[in-house]
Amino acid sequence: MTTSSLQRFTAFSDDPAGGNPAGVWIGGSLPSDDVMQAIAVDVGYSETVFAAKTGGDGFDVRYFSPEREIAFCGHATIALGARLQADFGPGRYILQTAAGVVPIEVKDREGLVYATLTSVEPTTEEAPAALVDAVLDTLAWSRKDIELEMAPAVAAAGARHLLLPVVSRERLAVVDYSFDNLRDLMLAHDLTTVDLFWRESAGVIHSRNLFPVGGVVEDPATGAAAAALAGHLRSIGAISAPAEFVIHQGDDMGRPSLLMVTVPRNGGIEVSGTAIAIDLVEPS
Repeated sequence: MTTSSLQRFTAFSDDPAGGNPAGVWIGGSLPSDDVMQAIAVDVGYSETVFAAKTGGDGFDVRYFSPEREIAFCGHATIALGARLQADFGPGRYILQTAAGVVPIEVKDREGLVYATLTSVEPTTEEAPAALVDAVLDTLAWSRKDIELEMAPAVAAAGARHLLLPVVSRERLAVVDYSFDNLRDLMLAHDLTTVDLFWRESAGVIHSRNLFPVGGVVEDPATGAAAAALAGHLRSIGAISAPAEFVIHQGDDMGRPSLLMVTVPRNGGIEVSGTAIAIDLVEPS
């Protein structure tokens, strides 16, 4: 592709009013950092992804929120998959991201674009107690609001997330926090989101992801956090791999999203979902 263009998609939904929207830019070479940041601000979504073809099935890929560059973004990758299918056809593409190599496979399933990314190798560590208490304070929560049998963790599969297991779906439904305080705290600990999650069953998880470091109160679907969470659950033996589960996210925001997660015995985590175009923006 020689002409660059920007298009809007929503990921993890087949409804333009659901899922998590992302800007998707594809061109012959990536713009400068300043230009990519300016485009992300103009688009206004939690992320805009920029991709430049490097030959064959390879692409250089970068992600920008309205506030800063992000090493890896799952929902924008799924959105990019839909754009790749539209421009180049279904198949497997290799994305070179700041977090590492992320393959994505794109298929047409009953008229819908269905994309599956494979994350980089996930990592996990127990969250420092002081960090957990400080985050709970910004939420006006206490330790009684989280599930103490599963220790909070900092996990990554391309980006770092604080994972807080919530005690009930009712507690998860009511979230309010100090935006500036949480943003500053997350920046100090190199966190991309705070992932609040409740396990309804072995196969169903409900999640909310707070994203003030990107200039966004809450993300309606977070593929990178889904991969990090899956890697953490595998690491501590909370799931028996190989396994599959779904994550419901965005319901409390009025943008329902469905993320399908496949957990192999080792290696990267597969995160899948549908994506649909919203509209086309003038070439830039």
